[in-house]
Amino acid sequence: MERTAAPTSPPLPDVRGLLDGIPGQRVPPRADPPAEPGPRRRYRIPAPFTLAYAAVLAVTSFVTAHAGPALVHALHQGSSTDVAHLVRTPVLVLVASALWVAGGFASPFTLGFLAVLTTLERRIGGVRTAVVFLLGHVLATLATEVPVGLAVLVGRLPDSSLHRLDYGISFGVAASVGALAGLLGPWLRWPLLAAFGGMLLQDLMAFTDPMTNWGHLIALAIGVGTWPWLRRLPPARPLPGR
Repeated sequence: MERTAAPTSPPLPDVRGLLDGIPGQRVPPRADPPAEPGPRRRYRIPAPFTLAYAAVLAVTSFVTAHAGPALVHALHQGSSTDVAHLVRTPVLVLVASALWVAGGFASPFTLGFLAVLTTLERRIGGVRTAVVFLLGHVLATLATEVPVGLAVLVGRLPDSSLHRLDYGISFGVAASVGALAGLLGPWLRWPLLAAFGGMLLQDLMAFTDPMTNWGHLIALAIGVGTWPWLRRLPPARPLPGR
């Protein structure tokens, strides 16, 4: 049998030169997705309660330094936690008396207030610090003024003792020192208590203002009495951004 040759297709034309003449297509640049903004950094106030309280004390101290003596005396007398005021308006004078600094804003108790309460607030939080301060202020005031009232009642003191001028933050500061000592290590706790307690005892032995001096020692003991409570509390919750 005769073999038939398979038909062949004609060769394709050479188009290499034509392809080189076609303009290339521009590919649009790839756009990267916008970067997500990171978390905004919040600046934390280290001790808001202490700083706000210090601002109030600065204002009242400014009034004391620049107002007339008659007005200053009237303000102090109206804020005094003497027996007469405690009987009539106890809550009002207990709050108002803690808005003034005996001796002005530059007194040593103001420096102690800032140092002690700032440290205490950073450890236990503002609310607990306020509780410790108020416990010392209120309980030490009552512990010193109630005996005065009873002594007047039985005739051991004159009626003028019912109007004894009494105001300031010193009882709250003393209680805060006692509370802070319980949160420190032994190598700081006992020297702090010895130094502060020794200073209060010296003031008491000087016998210049025994009622106030006894109040400082009582307030320090109140602060020490808060140790079991403070040690059982969970750590203060950090503020956002901490």
